Amino acid sequence: MIKIITDSSSDLPEELIELYDITIVPMTVTIGNQDYLEKINLAPKEFFTKMFSTDALPKTSQPSPATFAKTFSKFGTDTELLCLTISSGLSGTYQSACMGKELSNANVTVFDSLAGSLGHGLQVIRAAELAKQGYTLDEIIKELTDYREKMNILVLLDTLENIVKGGRLSKFQGSLAKILNIKVILERVDGGKVEILEKIRGTKKFHRRVLELIQENGNDFSQTTFGITHTGNEEDAEAIKQELIHLFHPKEVIVNFMGATMGTYAGKDGMIISF
Repeated sequence: MIKIITDSSSDLPEELIELYDITIVPMTVTIGNQDYLEKINLAPKEFFTKMFSTDALPKTSQPSPATFAKTFSKFGTDTELLCLTISSGLSGTYQSACMGKELSNANVTVFDSLAGSLGHGLQVIRAAELAKQGYTLDEIIKELTDYREKMNILVLLDTLENIVKGGRLSKFQGSLAKILNIKVILERVDGGKVEILEKIRGTKKFHRRVLELIQENGNDFSQTTFGITHTGNEEDAEAIKQELIHLFHPKEVIVNFMGATMGTYAGKDGMIISF
């Protein structure tokens, strides 16, 4: 038996967590002086309400090695555990899970998704599907590694407000971007980090360019699952979902709220598309 474990930044819909019996280890989210456990006592909608009403950015921190060790130790040594984490290029969660493995007596393999949000979550689903089909752990790791390498991730920033708050952009640059209606598309690069791909003026051009970039990454999407996460702009996410279905006829399009880890930087009306 192979049991799948992941952290809460995978942004998986609750129904899929239940369907595949996935164990979630929560991230800690700090807003002001208050600490929360993501999706335990802080739902995504509540997080964004709090974030958009405060000047200071929330902070997220990875689960401690002890938390991972405690989670791993719940399962007997006869159970093979596969723990998939958010990209080591974005968070210390992978290292924390590896330390948790050393602290426990469990039979654990830790896998770095090199992705965030549903880019990470889609890999968790793939692992759970393969485990359900009877694949061995080595076979699952091989399939996941290939899937991870081929995955594309686009981060859509409708506003640069949170980038300014986080100190990565000056207030002047942020104000100029707002006046000029500049939107930013980032992409995942080697090492699981994200970098700016393009800057676009205007919302219509912005969304059109995103679809063009997806088209440039392949011709046949019939076996592709897309993951879209958003920061509360459900109408935008649904509109892009319908465009994807109309243009590319994918296997599936999963839409869900973005969690605190990526949502803190995506800001208002941000989205992440993974495929």
